[in-house]
Amino acid sequence: MLLCEPATPRAGSGHRFDQDRHWAASLALRFANRDGITRLTQARHQGPLRVQRPFYPEGSAQACHVYVLHPPGGLVSGDALTINAHVERGAHALLTTPAANKLYKADSQGVAWAQHTALYVDDGGILEWLPQETIAFDGSKGNQRTHIALHGSARCLGWEIMALGRPASELPYLSGCIEQHFRLTLDGKPLWLERQPLDPSHPRFAGRWGQGGATVQATLWAVGLEEAGAAIDELRELLPDNPRWAVTVRRGVLLLRYLGNSRNEAWALCEQAWHLLRPRWIERTAHTPRIWLT
Repeated sequence: MLLCEPATPRAGSGHRFDQDRHWAASLALRFANRDGITRLTQARHQGPLRVQRPFYPEGSAQACHVYVLHPPGGLVSGDALTINAHVERGAHALLTTPAANKLYKADSQGVAWAQHTALYVDDGGILEWLPQETIAFDGSKGNQRTHIALHGSARCLGWEIMALGRPASELPYLSGCIEQHFRLTLDGKPLWLERQPLDPSHPRFAGRWGQGGATVQATLWAVGLEEAGAAIDELRELLPDNPRWAVTVRRGVLLLRYLGNSRNEAWALCEQAWHLLRPRWIERTAHTPRIWLT
């Protein structure tokens, strides 16, 4: 049983303020290779989820950059966001966001929010999932699910960065509950399954064997590296030498983890790792999305 129950869809319940409150938004994207160029062939949306027009800063025959927009800027009680992206054979998509995602404090009824992301990459496709960080406000309650389904020789590199509380405003994450689920599969077989409750009242939140009191965590993954061992050696040699991050490879998945107290440090670590890994991963240098610099 989940510690934080996700919002359950109910017709016409967007204006309620009890446990049946529900406001849904969805986005379905599809990328296909058309004459050597990755095209955004489908962009269906419901509610406040959109994409800007595709960009080709690396050249028209390279990655299609798309910015996922959520104008409200965060999730409140009853919100339910669903993002689906499908990359077909021979296509290459890079998805990011224009700003940090915010998870606001639950309302007086304690209604949870839900955020579900499903990413599908066909044999021969490439996907980079590089959203900006998520900031959980004190008292936030919700459920996050990420499912990445790869097929054949599909390649995927991405990250998730979570910051708990707002220490700069002296507002730590002292209450609430966020349930995280991550599932990565190849041809239907699991490569990486993970479930993590973020609950300040649980001993693991402060225990040295768990969260250890850290307020920021990040995970970067990469599937499709031909020489993962050499990539790990390079990361260990060139990334900042501190005990707050580690890297390993399991079942063909390179995993880099950060656990500390600085959003800027976590972001810089992931971005630098991406710049180091991308030439090994797809033989192309990393091209920083313009939106990150604004």
